[in-house]
Amino acid sequence: MATATIKLDRFPGGRRKAAAFSFDDGRDCDRRLVAMMNRYGLKGTFHLNSGVLGREGHVRADEVAGLYKGHEVSAHTVSHPFLEQSPDDQIVHEIMADRQTLEGLAGYPVRGMSYPFGTYDDRVAALLPALGIEYARTIRSHGGFELPADPLRWHPTCHHKGMVEAAERFLRSQPYRERMELLLVWGHSFEFESDGNWSLMDQVGALLQGEPSIWHATMSEILAYMQALKALRFSVDRKLVHNPAATCVWFSADGEPVKVEGGKTASL
Repeated sequence: MATATIKLDRFPGGRRKAAAFSFDDGRDCDRRLVAMMNRYGLKGTFHLNSGVLGREGHVRADEVAGLYKGHEVSAHTVSHPFLEQSPDDQIVHEIMADRQTLEGLAGYPVRGMSYPFGTYDDRVAALLPALGIEYARTIRSHGGFELPADPLRWHPTCHHKGMVEAAERFLRSQPYRERMELLLVWGHSFEFESDGNWSLMDQVGALLQGEPSIWHATMSEILAYMQALKALRFSVDRKLVHNPAATCVWFSADGEPVKVEGGKTASL
Protein backbone atom coordinates (compact mmCIF):
# COMPACT_ATOMS: atom_id res chain seq x y z
CA MET A 1 0.00 0.00 0.00
CA ALA A 2 1.31 3.45 -0.87
CA THR A 3 2.51 5.55 2.02
CA ALA A 4 1.42 9.11 2.65
CA THR A 5 3.47 12.06 1.45
CA ILE A 6 4.32 14.11 4.51
CA LYS A 7 5.07 17.85 4.51
CA LEU A 8 6.00 19.78 7.62
CA ASP A 9 4.27 22.86 6.32
CA ARG A 10 1.60 24.04 8.75
CA PHE A 11 1.26 26.39 11.68
CA PRO A 12 -1.38 25.87 14.43
CA GLY A 13 -4.87 25.48 13.09
CA GLY A 14 -3.49 24.13 9.82
CA ARG A 15 -2.51 27.62 8.69
CA ARG A 16 0.50 28.33 6.49
CA LYS A 17 0.94 31.98 7.50
CA ALA A 18 2.14 33.60 10.72
CA ALA A 19 2.70 37.22 11.74
CA ALA A 20 4.93 38.61 14.47
CA PHE A 21 6.07 42.05 15.58
CA SER A 22 9.41 42.77 17.22
CA PHE A 23 10.25 46.07 18.95
CA ASP A 24 13.44 47.18 20.68
CA ASP A 25 14.60 49.29 23.64
CA GLY A 26 11.60 49.30 26.01
CA ARG A 27 10.78 52.97 25.51
CA ASP A 28 7.77 54.54 27.20
CA CYS A 29 5.92 54.66 23.87
CA ASP A 30 5.60 50.88 24.27
CA ARG A 31 2.59 51.59 26.47
CA ARG A 32 0.62 53.10 23.61
CA LEU A 33 1.97 50.53 21.14
CA VAL A 34 0.98 47.55 23.28
CA ALA A 35 -2.52 48.98 23.78
CA MET A 36 -2.95 49.32 20.02
CA MET A 37 -1.62 45.82 19.37
CA ASN A 38 -3.98 44.37 21.97
CA ARG A 39 -6.90 46.15 20.30
CA TYR A 40 -6.19 44.36 17.02
CA GLY A 41 -5.10 40.98 18.42
CA LEU A 42 -1.49 41.35 17.27
CA LYS A 43 1.39 39.65 19.12
CA GLY A 44 4.72 41.27 19.86
CA THR A 45 8.20 40.44 21.12
CA PHE A 46 9.70 43.32 23.10
CA HIS A 47 13.48 43.38 23.50
CA LEU A 48 14.46 45.27 26.65
CA ASN A 49 17.69 46.72 28.01
CA SER A 50 17.44 46.00 31.73
CA GLY A 51 20.08 48.59 32.60
CA VAL A 52 17.89 51.52 31.55
CA LEU A 53 14.51 50.43 32.90
CA GLY A 54 12.97 53.28 34.85
CA ARG A 55 15.14 55.95 33.31
CA GLU A 56 13.54 58.92 31.59
CA GLY A 57 11.83 57.82 28.39
CA HIS A 58 11.81 54.11 29.31
CA VAL A 59 9.29 51.77 30.89
CA ARG A 60 9.69 50.94 34.59
CA ALA A 61 10.82 47.58 35.89
CA ASP A 62 7.65 47.22 38.01
CA GLU A 63 5.39 47.49 34.96
CA VAL A 64 7.14 44.94 32.73
CA ALA A 65 5.03 41.93 33.74
CA GLY A 66 1.69 43.69 33.37
CA LEU A 67 2.48 45.83 30.32
CA TYR A 68 3.77 42.98 28.18
CA LYS A 69 1.30 40.33 29.36
CA GLY A 70 0.23 38.22 26.38
CA HIS A 71 3.34 39.26 24.47
CA GLU A 72 7.01 38.27 24.91
CA VAL A 73 9.75 39.92 26.92
CA SER A 74 13.11 39.28 25.25
CA ALA A 75 16.72 40.36 25.79
CA HIS A 76 18.53 43.29 24.20
CA THR A 77 21.58 43.37 26.55
CA VAL A 78 22.00 45.41 29.73
CA SER A 79 23.48 48.57 28.21
CA HIS A 80 23.06 48.32 24.42
CA PRO A 81 26.73 48.01 23.32
CA PHE A 82 28.15 47.09 19.94
CA LEU A 83 28.61 43.40 20.71
CA GLU A 84 31.07 42.77 17.88
CA GLN A 85 33.34 45.35 19.52
CA SER A 86 33.07 43.74 22.95
CA PRO A 87 35.33 41.10 24.53
CA ASP A 88 33.81 37.69 25.19
CA ASP A 89 33.43 38.14 28.95
CA GLN A 90 31.62 41.44 28.46
CA ILE A 91 29.23 39.85 25.96
CA VAL A 92 28.52 37.10 28.48
CA HIS A 93 27.73 39.67 31.17
CA GLU A 94 25.59 41.87 28.91
CA ILE A 95 23.38 38.96 27.87
CA MET A 96 23.28 36.83 31.02
CA ALA A 97 22.65 39.76 33.36
CA ASP A 98 19.94 41.06 31.03
CA ARG A 99 18.31 37.64 30.91
CA GLN A 100 18.43 37.23 34.67
CA THR A 101 16.86 40.60 35.41
CA LEU A 102 14.16 40.24 32.77
CA GLU A 103 13.31 36.71 33.87
CA GLY A 104 12.79 37.96 37.41
CA LEU A 105 10.44 40.65 36.11
CA ALA A 106 8.55 38.64 33.48
CA GLY A 107 8.31 35.38 35.42
CA TYR A 108 9.50 33.02 32.68
CA PRO A 109 12.76 32.03 30.95
CA VAL A 110 14.05 34.55 28.41
CA ARG A 111 15.66 32.65 25.54
CA GLY A 112 15.72 35.18 22.71
CA MET A 113 17.21 38.58 21.92
CA SER A 114 17.76 41.21 19.27
CA TYR A 115 21.22 42.53 18.46
CA PRO A 116 21.85 46.08 19.76
CA PHE A 117 22.17 48.40 16.75
CA GLY A 118 21.47 45.27 14.68
CA THR A 119 25.21 44.52 14.54
CA TYR A 120 27.04 41.27 15.25
CA ASP A 121 29.67 38.98 13.79
CA ASP A 122 30.28 35.23 13.67
CA ARG A 123 32.05 35.30 17.04
CA VAL A 124 29.07 36.90 18.76
CA ALA A 125 26.56 34.51 17.18
CA ALA A 126 28.70 31.51 18.12
CA LEU A 127 28.60 32.51 21.80
CA LEU A 128 24.82 32.71 22.04
CA PRO A 129 23.80 29.04 22.47
CA ALA A 130 26.06 28.69 25.53
CA LEU A 131 24.30 31.75 26.97
CA GLY A 132 20.87 30.15 26.60
CA ILE A 133 19.89 32.23 23.58
CA GLU A 134 17.89 30.31 20.97
CA TYR A 135 17.20 33.14 18.52
CA ALA A 136 18.57 36.59 17.78
CA ARG A 137 16.86 39.10 15.49
CA THR A 138 18.80 41.35 13.16
CA ILE A 139 17.69 44.51 11.32
CA ARG A 140 18.59 43.20 7.86
CA SER A 141 15.16 43.34 6.28
CA HIS A 142 14.75 41.04 3.28
CA GLY A 143 11.27 42.03 2.19
CA GLY A 144 10.09 38.43 1.95
CA PHE A 145 8.10 36.03 4.08
CA GLU A 146 10.50 33.13 4.52
CA LEU A 147 11.20 31.44 7.85
CA PRO A 148 14.70 31.94 9.26
CA ALA A 149 17.39 29.63 7.90
CA ASP A 150 19.39 30.39 11.06
CA PRO A 151 17.43 31.57 14.14
CA LEU A 152 20.61 33.20 15.52
CA ARG A 153 20.56 35.42 12.44
CA TRP A 154 16.82 35.93 12.19
CA HIS A 155 16.26 38.58 9.53
CA PRO A 156 12.90 40.42 9.53
CA THR A 157 10.59 41.16 6.64
CA CYS A 158 10.65 44.92 7.09
CA HIS A 159 10.86 47.89 9.41
CA HIS A 160 7.49 49.08 10.70
CA LYS A 161 7.59 52.08 8.35
CA GLY A 162 7.00 49.62 5.50
CA MET A 163 4.67 47.24 7.27
CA VAL A 164 1.39 48.30 5.67
CA GLU A 165 2.63 47.57 2.15
CA ALA A 166 4.24 44.34 3.39
CA ALA A 167 1.01 43.25 5.11
CA GLU A 168 -0.96 43.90 1.93
CA ARG A 169 1.47 41.73 -0.03
CA PHE A 170 1.35 39.10 2.70
CA LEU A 171 -2.42 38.84 2.50
CA ARG A 172 -2.30 38.49 -1.29
CA SER A 173 0.53 35.98 -1.23
CA GLN A 174 -0.10 32.38 -2.16
CA PRO A 175 2.52 30.28 -0.32
CA TYR A 176 4.95 28.98 -2.93
CA ARG A 177 4.60 25.21 -3.28
CA GLU A 178 2.58 25.16 -0.06
CA ARG A 179 5.42 26.54 2.05
CA MET A 180 4.95 28.27 5.39
CA GLU A 181 5.26 32.06 5.37
CA LEU A 182 6.09 34.58 8.08
CA LEU A 183 5.57 38.33 8.24
CA LEU A 184 8.08 39.66 10.78
CA VAL A 185 8.06 43.42 11.42
CA TRP A 186 10.70 45.18 13.54
CA GLY A 187 11.11 48.70 14.84
CA HIS A 188 11.01 51.03 17.85
CA SER A 189 7.88 52.42 19.46
CA PHE A 190 9.41 55.90 19.88
CA GLU A 191 9.68 56.19 16.10
CA PHE A 192 5.89 56.25 15.78
CA GLU A 193 5.89 59.27 18.07
CA SER A 194 8.84 61.08 16.50
CA ASP A 195 7.58 60.44 12.97
CA GLY A 196 3.94 61.18 13.78
CA ASN A 197 2.75 57.98 12.10
CA TRP A 198 0.89 56.03 14.77
CA SER A 199 -1.80 55.59 12.12
CA LEU A 200 0.40 52.87 10.59
CA MET A 201 -0.53 50.61 13.51
CA ASP A 202 -4.21 51.23 12.90
CA GLN A 203 -3.78 50.48 9.21
CA VAL A 204 -1.88 47.23 9.71
CA GLY A 205 -4.18 46.24 12.54
CA ALA A 206 -7.24 46.71 10.35
CA LEU A 207 -5.61 44.57 7.64
CA LEU A 208 -4.62 41.67 9.89
CA GLN A 209 -7.27 41.69 12.61
CA GLY A 210 -9.31 38.50 12.62
CA GLU A 211 -7.75 37.18 9.42
CA PRO A 212 -8.33 33.41 9.75
CA SER A 213 -5.39 32.41 7.55
CA ILE A 214 -2.82 34.01 9.91
CA TRP A 215 -1.44 32.73 13.20
CA HIS A 216 -0.46 35.66 15.41
CA ALA A 217 2.49 34.69 17.62
CA THR A 218 5.61 35.90 19.37
CA MET A 219 9.06 35.03 18.08
CA SER A 220 9.62 32.46 20.83
CA GLU A 221 6.26 30.84 20.11
CA ILE A 222 7.14 30.54 16.43
CA LEU A 223 10.54 29.02 17.16
CA ALA A 224 9.15 26.59 19.76
CA TYR A 225 6.46 25.48 17.32
CA MET A 226 8.98 24.91 14.53
CA GLN A 227 11.12 22.85 16.90
CA ALA A 228 8.10 20.75 17.84
CA LEU A 229 7.12 20.32 14.19
CA LYS A 230 10.57 19.05 13.26
CA ALA A 231 10.59 16.70 16.26
CA LEU A 232 7.62 14.63 15.00
CA ARG A 233 8.45 10.93 14.76
CA PHE A 234 7.04 8.94 11.86
CA SER A 235 6.95 5.18 11.37
CA VAL A 236 8.76 3.69 8.38
CA ASP A 237 5.51 3.28 6.44
CA ARG A 238 4.37 6.77 7.52
CA LYS A 239 1.13 5.36 8.88
CA LEU A 240 1.92 6.37 12.45
CA VAL A 241 3.18 9.62 13.93
CA HIS A 242 4.22 10.41 17.48
CA ASN A 243 4.38 13.93 18.84
CA PRO A 244 6.85 14.03 21.77
CA ALA A 245 6.19 17.72 22.44
CA ALA A 246 3.68 19.06 24.94
CA THR A 247 1.92 21.21 22.33
CA CYS A 248 -0.27 20.03 19.47
CA VAL A 249 1.33 20.15 16.02
CA TRP A 250 -0.07 20.33 12.49
CA PHE A 251 1.37 19.02 9.23
CA SER A 252 0.16 17.79 5.82
CA ALA A 253 -0.40 14.20 4.74
CA ASP A 254 -1.14 13.91 1.01
CA GLY A 255 -1.97 17.60 1.04
CA GLU A 256 -4.51 17.41 3.85
CA PRO A 257 -3.99 19.05 7.27
CA VAL A 258 -3.37 16.66 10.17
CA LYS A 259 -3.33 17.57 13.86
CA VAL A 260 -1.42 15.56 16.46
CA GLU A 261 -1.99 16.31 20.12
CA GLY A 262 0.99 16.77 22.40
CA GLY A 263 2.42 13.50 23.70
CA LYS A 264 0.12 11.41 21.49
CA THR A 265 0.55 8.87 18.70
CA ALA A 266 -1.88 9.07 15.77
CA SER A 267 -2.67 6.87 12.77
CA LEU A 268 -2.57 8.35 9.29
